[in-house]
Amino acid sequence: MPMLVYGARQVGKSFGIFGFGKENYSDVVLCNFEQNEPLQKIFDKDLDPKRIIMEIETLSGKTIGKDSSLLFFDEIQECPKAITSLKYFCEQEPEYHIIAAGSLLGVCINRKEREKKSENPAPNGISFPVGKVEQLSVYPMNFKEFLMEINPGIMGQIEECFLENKPLAEHIHNKALELYRTYLFTGGMPRAVLEYSEKQDFDFVRAIQHNILSLYYSDMGKYATPSEQIKIGEIYNSIPAQLAKENKKFQYRFVGSKARAATYEIGLHWLKNSGLVIQCNKVRQGKYPLVYYTDALSYKIYMNDVGLLNAKSNISKNRIISELLVDDEAKGAMAENYVAQELVANGLIPYYWESDGKAEVDFVTQIGDNSIPVEVKSATNTQSKSLNEYIKKYSPVYSIRVSAKNFGFENGIKSVPLYAVWCVK
Repeated sequence: MPMLVYGARQVGKSFGIFGFGKENYSDVVLCNFEQNEPLQKIFDKDLDPKRIIMEIETLSGKTIGKDSSLLFFDEIQECPKAITSLKYFCEQEPEYHIIAAGSLLGVCINRKEREKKSENPAPNGISFPVGKVEQLSVYPMNFKEFLMEINPGIMGQIEECFLENKPLAEHIHNKALELYRTYLFTGGMPRAVLEYSEKQDFDFVRAIQHNILSLYYSDMGKYATPSEQIKIGEIYNSIPAQLAKENKKFQYRFVGSKARAATYEIGLHWLKNSGLVIQCNKVRQGKYPLVYYTDALSYKIYMNDVGLLNAKSNISKNRIISELLVDDEAKGAMAENYVAQELVANGLIPYYWESDGKAEVDFVTQIGDNSIPVEVKSATNTQSKSLNEYIKKYSPVYSIRVSAKNFGFENGIKSVPLYAVWCVK
């Protein structure tokens, strides 16, 4: 089946796909639909794969081999009929190797689906090829991928200590924590990591992050109505303040005095579909499977990248690297956003648990056939009445406490240093 790749702008979808194609095929035929009217017109006649291939060959001047070429449809959201055509490639010409991607693909598909259900559906809407495409989501680089670029030699030791629950040598532990704090600043956007790797200059990193944020706001204007754009921007701008609260549950009153779920919810859906935020739903009980106990009305919202969170919050390099200069609320917000990002990158769905407003566990996730609580501490203080309450109530096979402390396992609690969350899967 053709593959459809989702992900926020600037996470490296096009670069990764093109690199994969260069390594594994004799040729990559790139079809970028953005502002390419001749290419889009190929799909206006009909969706016959044989004719489409012939016309793309004519337009590109390349021969597309069934097994030797990778056909790459980039920014495919700009041509709804090209998305629909993937169904016919799957059914009629499955020998062609096709990958399609788009920065706002989730937003555009969701919008077209809403339009089809409206009283006045828009022409040329997307007919999504259900069951005819493989779907893959790409996220910012996690901390493991950051280490692969910055300090790969430390990775094997971290993984070994995670598996064996034995402490990492103290000087390596301290170095790994230093790298973790560096990652809190750089985040995982590939261009930001590359700038740090090449220049070791945080000012260049922050400039890249502000540029990415500007692109995100530009997309809000391009792919949303003026009314939606305002709501999307207000919700996005409220995230740092939402995470700085003791109760990090997302509340519309922190968006604006007149913000209500009924009118602003579409803005939150836009941010989720664009891959800019992570939604972490509350579970009423810590039982397996967690989805049975989801409270859809209570959730926390994190940004897709902790570096962008700190850029948006204007927290300086010195405040992040020298963690003693950051307030507890800011440190807690960074750590939680980072852990949410790591869990999602590992294919885990983050939830959180709350008990009548008296106890709250930062994350609960399914690992294998078990519901595992994950408590997050930004420093070495690991006391947690909430985690103890959860353990007493649900008796999980084990629990995870993420903190600045070294590896260990005691009283059913697995101690995972902040730099090793990528090992949780």
